[in-house]
Amino acid sequence: MFSHDHLSALRTRFQEDGVVFLPGVLDARALQLASACYEWTLNNPGPGAGPVLLGTPGTFYQDQANPDSYAAYRQFLRETPLADVAGEIFGCGNVWLMYEQIWLKDGADTRRTPWHQDLPYLPASGDHLMVMWANLDPVEKEYSLEFIRGSHRGPLYNPSAFNPDDEAANLFNPAEWPPIPAIEQARDEFPILSWAVQPGDVVAFHPAVLHGGAPTRAGVRRRTLSLRFFGDDAWVATRPHDGMANVDGLKHDDGGRHPLKKMAQAPDGAPFRHEDFPQLRPL
Repeated sequence: MFSHDHLSALRTRFQEDGVVFLPGVLDARALQLASACYEWTLNNPGPGAGPVLLGTPGTFYQDQANPDSYAAYRQFLRETPLADVAGEIFGCGNVWLMYEQIWLKDGADTRRTPWHQDLPYLPASGDHLMVMWANLDPVEKEYSLEFIRGSHRGPLYNPSAFNPDDEAANLFNPAEWPPIPAIEQARDEFPILSWAVQPGDVVAFHPAVLHGGAPTRAGVRRRTLSLRFFGDDAWVATRPHDGMANVDGLKHDDGGRHPLKKMAQAPDGAPFRHEDFPQLRPL
């Protein structure tokens, strides 16, 4: 699918920018499988399912890290090139699935997703961490996900609490983490990257990169499937809140079955490994 030189360039770009655009990486068959995975998650809510920014107009829904999802996702993950691409960009032969996530925006003009990093919500660190963001509906650039180029190399910020009444509200104690910069108030001062995406395109980014979602217009539905992968250079990182943010839904007893929760209780700096994470490469 990608030449050796192209993969080398993608690896460099991922390391430097924290995000790369992969147009057309999913063919028609892969999109069918992706859609089936999305519908399975929509119809089988897990412990992390629920509305986002509750009380704002329209539907803004997400579900993630369902401990029973892998059987439904196995064919998609093993028969499509996503795990291979992740391994090539990491530069390692081992690739595991950390967890899956879906998003649904529909029904009204929605507000933008606040700027945030994914990594502070996760008990992990390392270079071999990747989010692959794929949409089942076309998304124009002005309504697409946005990234601050190179921000994965900077500090980890106090994560957004996703408070519908206060976009600047933080999740952790202010003394522990610096606040997220006021990016929306000074957009011209930040190197913002974004792409128009079609079904089949994938945006791959490191979970430490600052990103946020542009708003969605009324009458436009956006269905997003997001997958988290990790490779050899992945390590346990302690976090407040007993290792997992409450917004992730993994504080529930059922969520405690997921290996992500088990990693949250492992010693800081230990290898980020658990037998319950599906190993996708090598098969």
